[in-house]
Amino acid sequence: MNYGISSLSIIPVRKEPSEKSEMVTQILYGEHFEIREQMVGWSNIKLAYDGYEGWIDSKMITTLAPRTWNKIERSPFAVTGDIFTIIPVNEEQNLMLTAGSTLPVWRPYKKEFSVNKEKYKLNGEVFYGELKDSRNIAIKQALKYFNAPYLWGGRSPFGIDCSGFTQVIYKMIGIKIPRDASEQVKHGLALSFVDEAEPGDLAFFDDEEGNIVHVGIIWKRNKIIHASGKVRIDNVDQFGIFNVDTKRYTHKMRVMKKIIQSNGTS
Repeated sequence: MNYGISSLSIIPVRKEPSEKSEMVTQILYGEHFEIREQMVGWSNIKLAYDGYEGWIDSKMITTLAPRTWNKIERSPFAVTGDIFTIIPVNEEQNLMLTAGSTLPVWRPYKKEFSVNKEKYKLNGEVFYGELKDSRNIAIKQALKYFNAPYLWGGRSPFGIDCSGFTQVIYKMIGIKIPRDASEQVKHGLALSFVDEAEPGDLAFFDDEEGNIVHVGIIWKRNKIIHASGKVRIDNVDQFGIFNVDTKRYTHKMRVMKKIIQSNGTS
């Protein structure tokens, strides 16, 4: 088995091995993956974080030795919290990290991480270890994405879709959830009433066939943060999402789920 890691801020993952194929997700900096198949110019990969599979441009891969892969798998998990971070490498080069990037082999006392043999310092906001008050952290981070444009398959502040948004916010508070809303809905405890929801809980919405097609993060009473056209705040009730601009319902409520523990820890 061959292994790789993203040493770029964002790597697009495509459904088929072609630049014209739709982007199904993105690999953020520091996320590692298995290389399952290779053809001219393209590699089929499986992400370690969520098991998502797709094709990426082989030129974008930084390879990992098996022992380095194992070291990353055993090391503490750390995630960036600042929307955008520039880390000087030398006089000519920088690393560009978006929120939700992984810091492999994080050393908190040195504020240092490493990719292969290269070590880097980061003094910005980092989420690491067991967090207290996860709900407030989730909301604080979600609000940083306000007005970020919607992008199918996106997971960054420069373009993000609804389930990429919820997945990355939960990643920051140390909770792994699947990439797609249709899989995310299978996790957590279902709530019976909107009034039972707490900040950070997830709300899922379906289409006329009953398919889960949208997800958002409950902010406070009758308010939801979600990616629809852009990351925005709208009203929400037992019927669904009420768009504050168009003054109409845009998404039909299916279920709300509590994944964060009630005491606010993850």
